[in-house]
Amino acid sequence: MTIAAFGLFAVASLVLALAAVTGYRGRVCDRRRGYPVPADVSADPALRSKANGLVAFWCAGAAIMSLAPLHPLFREIRNPAADGLSTPGLLALAVYALLVGCIAGYPFEKIKHLAGDSVRH
Repeated sequence: MTIAAFGLFAVASLVLALAAVTGYRGRVCDRRRGYPVPADVSADPALRSKANGLVAFWCAGAAIMSLAPLHPLFREIRNPAADGLSTPGLLALAVYALLVGCIAGYPFEKIKHLAGDSVRH
């Protein structure tokens, strides 16, 4: 179970880092390299810039957060006397993973509402 958790957090950090790079390079609205975004966001340069900034910032933060549990999990894997994660430890890790997932998903949910927000203001 510890090895699986380590692997999942490692893969999550890589995937989220790639998403952040996509935002930093300004390719979030690119049909081939980016993500599905509403047509209004894709057509407006200001909203495109906002979408790129959202993905870059939030996904970079989530990628960094995904790295945090790797060191303790690696120490647990390397310890031959370890029994594995306790139930409270596993629960805490699951809650932390849910938090990272929510942070990573926030910019994509916000992008869906960018066009409507710009019309109201």
